[in-house]
Amino acid sequence: MRLHFMAGVFIAWDCLAQQTATLNGAAAPQTLTIPAGTRIVLGLTSPVWTKSAKPGESVYTEATFPVAVDGAMAIPAGTNVRGTIEILFRASSRSDHAEFQMGFSEIIFANGYTVALPAAVATVNALVAARSDVLLDNGSQFEMLLEQPLELNAASIAAAVRMSRAPRPSDFKSASLCRPVPATPGTSDTVIPGTPGTPSIEIPGGPGMPSTSIPGTPGTPPTVISGTPGTAAIPCPAPPAMISAPAAHKESFVLIPPVIEAGQTLPAGSYEVAWEGLGPLAQVSLSKHGLDVTAAATVVALGQDAPANDTALRTNPDGSFSLQLLKFKGRNFALRFEP
Repeated sequence: MRLHFMAGVFIAWDCLAQQTATLNGAAAPQTLTIPAGTRIVLGLTSPVWTKSAKPGESVYTEATFPVAVDGAMAIPAGTNVRGTIEILFRASSRSDHAEFQMGFSEIIFANGYTVALPAAVATVNALVAARSDVLLDNGSQFEMLLEQPLELNAASIAAAVRMSRAPRPSDFKSASLCRPVPATPGTSDTVIPGTPGTPSIEIPGGPGMPSTSIPGTPGTPPTVISGTPGTAAIPCPAPPAMISAPAAHKESFVLIPPVIEAGQTLPAGSYEVAWEGLGPLAQVSLSKHGLDVTAAATVVALGQDAPANDTALRTNPDGSFSLQLLKFKGRNFALRFEP
C-alpha cells in the first residue's frame, strides 16, 4: 500500500481507489444490450450506382441518430456500419421504383471497437428518375432493423462516445456526375438590304423624231438569312427519393399437381402471387379465378437472377404437396414457404 502525507493526514490512496472502483463497478454494468427489434437510422457514405449495382456489393453507412439503452449511450451518431446488398430490384421502363434488401454484418465505433452484427437488415424503397446515375446517393437515410439482441462492451462504448462526432448535412456530398446543360438563346434572322433599282429615263425627240426611252433597273429584294432556334435546357434528374412504404410485388407461377397451403387446397393451374416489400418476412396472396389464399413466406436472396420461373414443392407425410420455393425469371430473390 502506498501512503501519502498531506497536512499531517495519511491517506491510503490505493485502498481508496480500490474501494471507489468497486463501488463504480457495482453501479456501472460491464455490458450494454440493445434489444432485438431496435431500429437504427443510417446514412449512406458511399453511393450505389445505377449501372454497376449488384447483389454482393458492399454498402458503407454511418449512424445519423444515436441509440441509447436504459439512459446510457449505446451507439453514438457517426458510428460506421458495413453491409452488403443481398437483393436488388431494379427500376425499369415499367416502374420507377428501385428496391433493396441489405444485410449488415459489422459495426465500427470511433475508437476502433468493432462488433459483428448477428442479424441486421434494411429494406429500402427508392423513387428513381429514368436518367439517374445513382440509385442511392450519399446521405440517403434509411432504418436498419436488429433482428437479434446486440451485446456491447460498456467501457469500449464509453471510450467511443468521447471520440465520436455526429455527421453534419455538409458531410454528405452528392456523388452524381450529372451537370445541368443551360439553354441557348439562339440567334435572330440576318437581313441584307436589297438595291432600290433605277427609274426609266425618257429623252424627248427632236421635231418629227420620237422620244427615246431608257428602261430603269428593277433592283433586288432583301436577303434574309435565318437565325438558329436555340436549345432547351437539360436539367439533371432529381435525386432518388426514399419512400417509407414498401413496394408492391406481383409475379406468376404454375401448379401442376394440387397443393395444400395455409390449410387450403390450391388446384392445378396458373396463379398470381402478390406481396409488399422484400421482407425478409412477407404475407403473400395466392390467387386464381376468385380463389385467394393468404400464406406466410420468407423472401430469400438467390445471388443471381433466376433463368426461368420455377416452382419447387414439398412432399407432406400424408403424400400431399405444399409449396416450398417460388423462383421468378429475371429476379434475384425467391419466396420460401416453411412447413
